[in-house]
Amino acid sequence: MELTTVCLIDDHAIVRQGLKELLMKMNTYQIIYEFNDGDEFLNALPLEKKPDIYILDYSMPHKNGIEVLQELEKREEEYRVLLLTQHFDEHIINSAYHHGARGFLHKNCSAHDLKFAIDNIVTIGYNNISEILKRIRNYDVKEEINPSHFDLSTRELEFLTLVCDERELTYEQMADIMKLSVKSIEVHRASLFEKFNIKSKVGLVLFSFKYKLTEPFI
Repeated sequence: MELTTVCLIDDHAIVRQGLKELLMKMNTYQIIYEFNDGDEFLNALPLEKKPDIYILDYSMPHKNGIEVLQELEKREEEYRVLLLTQHFDEHIINSAYHHGARGFLHKNCSAHDLKFAIDNIVTIGYNNISEILKRIRNYDVKEEINPSHFDLSTRELEFLTLVCDERELTYEQMADIMKLSVKSIEVHRASLFEKFNIKSKVGLVLFSFKYKLTEPFI
């Protein structure tokens, strides 16, 4: 079985070691990178081998987890981040999702919750898109895009609708529904990213929500 590759970013060595030992005992994960803080991680980009998932601590010196996500947005088109924090703060959670995080867990979570979140993010794309949709309904998206500039093709709108689907569809499932290849799906994704300066799936959901473009927001 192919192992899920993981990058750990946490300023506490004992926490990193504990996470590493826990994940390795599950026999389905391989830790391929460890970084002491956000600056060390960002300075190492681009990584020689891109991990399947980044597990990122929120509270770190120099740059917190949200600031790391903001920088990562500028450098990577696609990335999977699970944010860990001791601060169960609505603003932190909403900001993390807004800047492309795929999931959020409290540091006191169980091993089962951690494995469940990682596997969901890697296989589906998100830990819980229903939670994301619930949260962004009350989140003020600050970027302004003039609706008159919308130029969505029928296929792009269909793709956007599937991205916002609460069934948490993979690109392969979207391709089956749309009767297209996965490569064509990725072309539609790239087109929307470029048209509206969006850099993540969560950004597409926020975009659709803000302008009430697709279900479940219409």
